[in-house]
Amino acid sequence: MSTLVLVGAQWGDEGKGKVTDFLAEKADLIVRYQGGNNAGHTVVAGGQQFKLHLLPSGILYRDKLCIIGNGVVVDPEVLLEEMDRLQGRVGQIAGLRISSRAHVILPYHRRLDRCEEEKKGPGRIGTTCRGIGPAYTDKTSRVGIRMAELVDEEEFAVLLERNLGEKNQLLRNVFHTDGFDYGQVLETYREYGRRLKPYVADISVIINGAIDQGRRVLFEGAQGTLLDVDHGTYPYVTSSHPVAAGACLGAGIGPTRIHRVMGVAKAYVTRVGEGPFPTELKDSVGEHMRTRGGEFGTTTGRPRRCGWFDAVVGRYAARINGLDYLAVTKLDVLTGLDTLRLCTAYRYRGEYLTEFPDTLKVLAGCEPVYEELPGWREDISQARSYHELPLNARQYLERISQLVGVPVAIIGVGPGREETIVTREVF
Repeated sequence: MSTLVLVGAQWGDEGKGKVTDFLAEKADLIVRYQGGNNAGHTVVAGGQQFKLHLLPSGILYRDKLCIIGNGVVVDPEVLLEEMDRLQGRVGQIAGLRISSRAHVILPYHRRLDRCEEEKKGPGRIGTTCRGIGPAYTDKTSRVGIRMAELVDEEEFAVLLERNLGEKNQLLRNVFHTDGFDYGQVLETYREYGRRLKPYVADISVIINGAIDQGRRVLFEGAQGTLLDVDHGTYPYVTSSHPVAAGACLGAGIGPTRIHRVMGVAKAYVTRVGEGPFPTELKDSVGEHMRTRGGEFGTTTGRPRRCGWFDAVVGRYAARINGLDYLAVTKLDVLTGLDTLRLCTAYRYRGEYLTEFPDTLKVLAGCEPVYEELPGWREDISQARSYHELPLNARQYLERISQLVGVPVAIIGVGPGREETIVTREVF
């Protein structure tokens, strides 16, 4: 048995798409286990850039089975657009499967998301307004509509009528905005259901069967550890479980089926949206990271907030996920900086903290404790082995590993598939 869960070890946007695509070459199945189209992965393959939102990153390999798990909330319109766009570039997508238990995002989810965010005013979360939160709310309120119901035209009609009656009242009476026409939504989504029906399956059976056969399964999370609804910087989090344990819930497997866990972290840190960010840089160094790293959201295009690598966050992610390995991406972005900083701890009201705080109040009052390391100016994009990296780059990576307590197994030195250094086999 060989299963690997790939998780974000920061606030998301760590470069998981590239690492998933790289590791997918050795996998038989690639499973996206949570989130929705509020997350995006950018993959560069064959000199082409692909921006994926719902399709697993392994979809670019034609001989792989790529699965959207039950823990994902699926916007059929977005998924079909993404499938059509990708088919136009790489051909048929025969290896896609969608969980029959995955919940569906409907138009009222998107509108409610925007209305709720606007109503919060200065206290807004900073969501993408893609309907993710309201869809997960319906799921836990037991009024959601799943893919199994979407592809059953009679059942879908009954459930949509029930839900739309309630949501239209909410939209009109609370948010004072327009509702939706039942017939129009029904016709549109029935067509979506017809197109997606051939891909819908009981994915837990498929995944567990593959594991029983000794096939390699790669589980791909969206967002990052600090955006987990339980373990992230609540309430500035997503509505699902990006952490490694989420793979069990979102794919229908038992915890004993997870073989290894790899955390993906940038050589620095970014986050999108609101909330405390102890190592955030609002100077020329932060702008250097944003410009060289192309730090703009794949889904929204929003500029990402940038800061120094935070080992307190790294240790927290290692503990919550049980990390076996780290993949450090975008090391090349730091090229040209004479001095690098690593956050080793926080100071809070005179207290020295080495563990990540459990409240936003404390986190917002934390000041980073830094140690400095020398940078490098050599171009590292052509390096294909660890020893081809400059000494200062190697020392930087080794110090990250020491501070986090997890060995570095993969290093990204550029956006391309081939711009990757492997220091140990993980899969």
